[in-house]
Amino acid sequence: MTRPWLTLIGIGEDGALGPAARDALNSAAVVYGSVRHFELASGFPGEARTWPSPFSAVYEALKALEGTPTAILATGDPQWYGIGASLARHLPAESMRVLPSPSAFQLAAARLHWPLQNVECLSIHGRPVETLNGFLHPGRRIIALTSNGEAPAQAAALLTRAGFGPSRLWVLEHMGGDREKVLQGTAESWKEARTADFNTLAIELATKPGAAIYSRAPGLPDEAFRHDGKMTKREVRAVTLAALSPRPGELLWDVGAGSGSIGIEWMRAATGAKAIGLEPHADRRAVAADNALALGTPGLELRDSAAPQGLDDLPEPNAIFIGGGLTSEGTVETCFNALRPGGRLVANAVTLEGEAVLLKAWQTYGGDLSRISVQRADPVGGLTGWRPMMPVTQWVLTKKEIHIP
Repeated sequence: MTRPWLTLIGIGEDGALGPAARDALNSAAVVYGSVRHFELASGFPGEARTWPSPFSAVYEALKALEGTPTAILATGDPQWYGIGASLARHLPAESMRVLPSPSAFQLAAARLHWPLQNVECLSIHGRPVETLNGFLHPGRRIIALTSNGEAPAQAAALLTRAGFGPSRLWVLEHMGGDREKVLQGTAESWKEARTADFNTLAIELATKPGAAIYSRAPGLPDEAFRHDGKMTKREVRAVTLAALSPRPGELLWDVGAGSGSIGIEWMRAATGAKAIGLEPHADRRAVAADNALALGTPGLELRDSAAPQGLDDLPEPNAIFIGGGLTSEGTVETCFNALRPGGRLVANAVTLEGEAVLLKAWQTYGGDLSRISVQRADPVGGLTGWRPMMPVTQWVLTKKEIHIP
């Protein structure tokens, strides 16, 4: 069995290290970390190396050290929004051991007497503050890692704009160290333009009357999105997402992304779900990007391309939605071939030409073909009647292990 040569050491603001962590640090020929970490560790005999720029260069540097006793100093728990997860994608697990300290989430929950199992733990460190938009619900508690001292004010402004101005905020600075300090207030009354850069943000959400509160279940109201009218409407969207079956960590191709509604709802519905949207129209891509920020899915990847040409070299998907480009020659075949076994493919059509493509696909590959018809109540003079929306033909397929030519 391979003996671990790399040790990830979590360190707190007090610089305290347990015996195993101190032994690993003193035995390391090379130690990676930040200047702050080196100061907290109070000396060690090995070579101190700060993080390279770009950061991604560290992976090759670490591979070159294989077999050399090496340590990495990281804040708190390296496995919780830390470097541990990134390293696991580049180095064998058996080459590493992890010695964590209490995380910022644990420390903040202890200070506030919050049961951590009931708290949403997020990171807006190196991520847009709009990530918070995906978790706004009155009564919910959030603890978030931040990038710098401007983040709390940015979060307060975001919450206020969203109608969550009464939410209570705590900014916990330098937890566990001599400079520990707690600032608190409400989002709408927040006055601190900047706090200490090393801070953790805690939020207890509360709303004003009339605030938009959205479920993470698929089928958001149409008015939750900006769009030009060419958008999968709420009822059809809910059925479509049910067929796509969002699952944690899985990837969706949203072909003809339009306003981004399918990809956004896919990402909201399952933890860690990812989506790539293909949309050749710049104005629609801009709208989709705005929608992604407003609804808390800033990770939605939008590409200036169309099917089938734009499907080349994309990561293998777990699910595909075809909402645009359906009648382009080769789109269905390319999508089917790209889908991994067990993956789901859903395509919607509102035109006769699109229906003809879906009929052929159904006859060729199998699956289920259905028609969705929705009517909404609408004024008729001084009375009310039913106004039908365009019917949608939907093809749904789960790819089997055996390829169907």
